[in-house]
Amino acid sequence: MKTERISEFTTQRLSVYLRCLEALEEMGVERTSSKMLAERFNLNSAQIRKDLAYFGQFGVRGVGYIVKELKQQLSSILGLNAGHKVCVVGAGNLGAALTDYQGFLKSGFSLVAAFDSSPGKIGGRSRSGVVIYDIKDLREVVRREGIAMGIIAVPAEAAQQVCNQLLDAGIRAILNFAPVRLNGRPNTAIKSIDLSISLEGLSFFLSKQSPDSQNLEQEQKSDIPSSPTETR
Repeated sequence: MKTERISEFTTQRLSVYLRCLEALEEMGVERTSSKMLAERFNLNSAQIRKDLAYFGQFGVRGVGYIVKELKQQLSSILGLNAGHKVCVVGAGNLGAALTDYQGFLKSGFSLVAAFDSSPGKIGGRSRSGVVIYDIKDLREVVRREGIAMGIIAVPAEAAQQVCNQLLDAGIRAILNFAPVRLNGRPNTAIKSIDLSISLEGLSFFLSKQSPDSQNLEQEQKSDIPSSPTETR
């Protein structure tokens, strides 16, 4: 397997397959197939087989996949067995919500620390018990706790500085919630989630479905001449 050839879209689909396998396991399903996964979860069976083929041979022809085994294999491929420790920088509303999100632990991530610069928050704890440290102590806490990933949940104007601090502390994988594009460094990975961009995409969809846009489309069609014309 040559991991440099694996696209981010492929790894994202592996995460989707893993969720599907978890759902099947909860339902008591012991065996499945690419066809069954595709039909049950609205996926593409050929794409499933192609994605899995990047990482080796799974399942048995004519028999399919053992759900528990394939789930464990995908978890291993995605590195979830490593039990990565995570910190979040920014203990505001978003940061507090992230520290209390129980889904991280279920997926193999342990959020062990939060950081902020506000004196009123430093030394406190989130509702789930995560300690909020002074951002000045970032490097020390990261090394002491063995933190491998960082989440940025600060305003856009502070995001690049926080990113630099995380990188200086030895963190090479960052999830960014600030609405700004960050500059990384060699051998580091930064994934940004901009909720506004997603909402704007949905807004565009709704605008194309509105009566006004449909009427405008009809008017534009009526303005099209019946025969080609050329103007200079």
